[in-house]
Amino acid sequence: IYTTRAMRRLKPDPIPPGVLRAIMEAAVRAPSGGNSQGWSFIVVQDAGLKTELARLYKPLIEALFQPGGPYHGPLNSQDPTVAAETQRLARSALHLGEHMHEAPAIVIACLRTGGRPTNLISGSSIYPAVQNLMLAARAFGVGSTLTTLHGLRGDEVRKLLGIPPEVETAAVIPIGYPRGRWGVGPRRPLAEVVYGDRWQQPLAGA
Repeated sequence: IYTTRAMRRLKPDPIPPGVLRAIMEAAVRAPSGGNSQGWSFIVVQDAGLKTELARLYKPLIEALFQPGGPYHGPLNSQDPTVAAETQRLARSALHLGEHMHEAPAIVIACLRTGGRPTNLISGSSIYPAVQNLMLAARAFGVGSTLTTLHGLRGDEVRKLLGIPPEVETAAVIPIGYPRGRWGVGPRRPLAEVVYGDRWQQPLAGA
């Protein structure tokens, strides 16, 4: 759990079929609302399809750091700490944009919505499965990262992969053996984010 973090620099080395199947078996062990199991997963390994997914994704990730994007300000912040941290994020994210197609597999996590609009709550029936997938991948030494930017071009993703309109593409998860080392990511202390009984009331012992 502590070392399951976003791994965006991945080797092209193939993942053995047995390992890939075990990772997906873990994903579908997650809970879902009413045990509806409305999820589906497309494991994209075809080189042409991966290239097309990367083509759709690359300009979306680049836009985050360009003028008007949410990270452009922090990237050029006068605070050297903020700027340095955002530059580190930019290098990692832009690397994924350039090399996503090299990942041995890209998993598309889907959720059948029955035509209903999706919202934050509807994700409760798919994101536990995504977390299971990422934790299982880590157990096998396989890195992963969760991204949802593809949603800005969701119709094109559906068309590319033959996904029907009533199915929401909830996440794109490139997976592969990482180029870097596993480590514990920096996190804010519990005292800043966990409260007891009421908002911003300290939790005893946190």
